[in-house]
Amino acid sequence: MSTIILDGRAPAQELRAELRADIAVFTEQYTHPPQLAVVQVQGDAASDRYVRSIRKICNTTGMAFHLAQLPTDTTQATLEQSLRQLSADPAVHGVLLQMPLPAPLSAEQAVLHLDYRKDVDGIHPISAGLLAQGRSTLVPNTPAGGMELLHHYGITLEGKRAAMVGRSAIVGRPMAALLLLANATVTLCHSRTLDLGAVLRECEIVAVAAGRPGLVTGDMLRPGAVVIDFGINVQDDGSITGDVDFAGAAEVAGAITPVPGGTGPVTNVMLLRSVLTAARNQEVARHS
Repeated sequence: MSTIILDGRAPAQELRAELRADIAVFTEQYTHPPQLAVVQVQGDAASDRYVRSIRKICNTTGMAFHLAQLPTDTTQATLEQSLRQLSADPAVHGVLLQMPLPAPLSAEQAVLHLDYRKDVDGIHPISAGLLAQGRSTLVPNTPAGGMELLHHYGITLEGKRAAMVGRSAIVGRPMAALLLLANATVTLCHSRTLDLGAVLRECEIVAVAAGRPGLVTGDMLRPGAVVIDFGINVQDDGSITGDVDFAGAAEVAGAITPVPGGTGPVTNVMLLRSVLTAARNQEVARHS
């Protein structure tokens, strides 16, 4: 059986081109570009790299970018005040709280001070509630990228049995909700799921975001299954692997995302798409 590699780089290029054109139309219509503000607490090298990548894609697509960088010893009150200020700024259309936050800062408390209409990472409780109800809202970018990848490769979900391995608020739960909205029959699995392989072998679609390298192996998959691996695990030698044993799974799966190069390239584009959506909503409300 020939396995399709769900490479995210080509669709990401196409999406960036579409986004660049859409941002140009927005900028011409409203005389200013949509603007993304990132709130980052210093001290995490991985966060620094991610913020640089966001700044770069903003620059190449015509979106305005603002970085609110806070010192490592910032307080919870200062963090929350920064989110309130950006939420109230009419020039800012989307706000991203860069995580993880250093202890003892609480992301759960901080996001409550963010206007959910500018919550371009879909982490506010109102955003999560709207998604759970199947209503229009800004969606977390990683699962949105996974869905975009499935759409790009023409993989139908309606009527399919799907499993989501991992129940985090930013990937697992929203991905399960998005699969359900696409009319898949969804099982949400987690660390206490008994006989995970028995569950996965019943499913045509398997998505994994558990933070455990190699958790899902080829013998746990139904032949021909579509596998979406959201995992990003840095090994001792600096290499990056997913939560799926790619070599073993590729022998069984009908289609599978590589790590790196699968869902990752699409994620940042989905972030900027959310900013543009938020900007349109805010400008329409402002001019109505």
